[in-house]
Amino acid sequence: MSSTGSTYGDIHRYEPARESTAAAIAIVLLTVVEVVFVGLFTYGLINGWGFSEIGNMYLGSVLAVIFIDLAFVLLLYRKEFLPDVMIVKKRRRKWEDLYIREEQQHGTDSFGDAWEQFKHAVYPYYKR
Repeated sequence: MSSTGSTYGDIHRYEPARESTAAAIAIVLLTVVEVVFVGLFTYGLINGWGFSEIGNMYLGSVLAVIFIDLAFVLLLYRKEFLPDVMIVKKRRRKWEDLYIREEQQHGTDSFGDAWEQFKHAVYPYYKR
């Protein structure tokens, strides 16, 4: 899916949100239902419904309905009111996952250059 000339952080695809009226009405109705269930849950907590077994299960069920309703509100909002954006990300090469430098990607010599090793041993800040 990558196109030529795309650099890191460029927006590859941007589709604006649909912003449908039906979704807005559904979100408002689900929010009203959410407020009713939150009120019912709060009323049950204040009146001590959680001290009996049946009341405790009832409060748990109301809390589950609250979170499911909230999930539907967020799902509708994300689908209908947020734009669809794809951003180009930099792909890492396999040797970068091993935390090695680019000059080490093909490996290193077992013995290497003795003179270079001697220079590094004598002066550790020596650069090649």
